Amino acid sequence: MRHAFDQLLQFLHQGIAAIFRFVQMIWTWSVDQIATLLAVPWQQWPFWKQVLLVVVLVGVIWALYKSAKELFDAGQRILGAFATLLGVLVHTLPSVVLAGLIALGGVWVMNHLDNKPLRLPVAYNPFANSSNPPPPASSPGAAPAASNSTPAPASNNTASPAPAASGTPAAPTEQPSGR
Repeated sequence: MRHAFDQLLQFLHQGIAAIFRFVQMIWTWSVDQIATLLAVPWQQWPFWKQVLLVVVLVGVIWALYKSAKELFDAGQRILGAFATLLGVLVHTLPSVVLAGLIALGGVWVMNHLDNKPLRLPVAYNPFANSSNPPPPASSPGAAPAASNSTPAPASNNTASPAPAASGTPAAPTEQPSGR
């Protein structure tokens, strides 16, 4: 997500830089043309050329005044939009901080919780002291368990005895040695 945001900012930066380079080129060209116009030797010109020069200068001054007024109005709107943008960014900071804190807390909880199933206290465990415990989980192809609640004897001598139905572990029994 950050990479995409950085790419978007880079794209906007390059686009704005290209626009400003184009505007700078036009302004430089226009200023050069106006400087050339003002540097002409108009004192030796005939009267009708001097009048034409005045008309051209009035047109240039009118165009510069119009562009200056548009730039001033645009500057006001840009500053207003920038102030609005800053206000929105500041206004959204609490939500962004809250989202970060939720993510931080979630990661902390996930990293610090034991991967074993949650052990409920006896008061909240419905099967803790029940004489009717839940049926044992069986594999999908296995036959259903018998209704006898006592565990079947272990066929392998190395297996530990199953706990009693009351939830307390059975007393350890001696295993015969295979010698």
